[in-house]
Amino acid sequence: MTSIEHITLEAEDPAATLRFYNAAFGLDSQIRARAAEAPTTGFRGYTLSLTVAQPATVRSLIDAALDAGATPVKPAAKSFWGYGGVVRAPDGALWKVASSAKKDKGPDTGRIDQFVLLLGVGDMAASKQFYIDRGFTVGKSYGRKYVEFATPQSAVKLALYPRRALAEDAGVPPEGTGSHRLVVGGGSASFTDPDGFAWEPATR
Repeated sequence: MTSIEHITLEAEDPAATLRFYNAAFGLDSQIRARAAEAPTTGFRGYTLSLTVAQPATVRSLIDAALDAGATPVKPAAKSFWGYGGVVRAPDGALWKVASSAKKDKGPDTGRIDQFVLLLGVGDMAASKQFYIDRGFTVGKSYGRKYVEFATPQSAVKLALYPRRALAEDAGVPPEGTGSHRLVVGGGSASFTDPDGFAWEPATR
């Protein structure tokens, strides 16, 4: 089984990036940052998602992110799947905070239940097989619409989504060029997947 230990985001100001994620979401060990080198425009082809228990926690995390310097992209609201919203971090990464619940069942705990990296892919079947060939086990699969890998010990869960559908879910246009500004830390070898997402061995 392969797992993701951390995500490295490339940013113009790595120190400020780390301060933001600590203040907004309380993330430290799961997020790393380093100086940006390659240009990027538009949608970067991925989103980072935090799943929580109820709408109150969605609102509190989004408010904390906005207070820390994020910009709103998609206001928190009810949907067919539950309740959620999207913000853009100062480094440009898109973050979705969501809950499968549509109503609060108690006070906000501030707890994050799951951290998910969703990669927007061009060919779902090819990308799915690519990761299976590298040791990932499929946990959920809905044809060419969504694939989630079973990584119970992973700090970050990995899922695949069609690129255009992922952009629509995040509330942004699907067009984008240049660097993803993202490197995945996991496994024991470096590689690049069919959609250009780079992986490197995880370091503690």
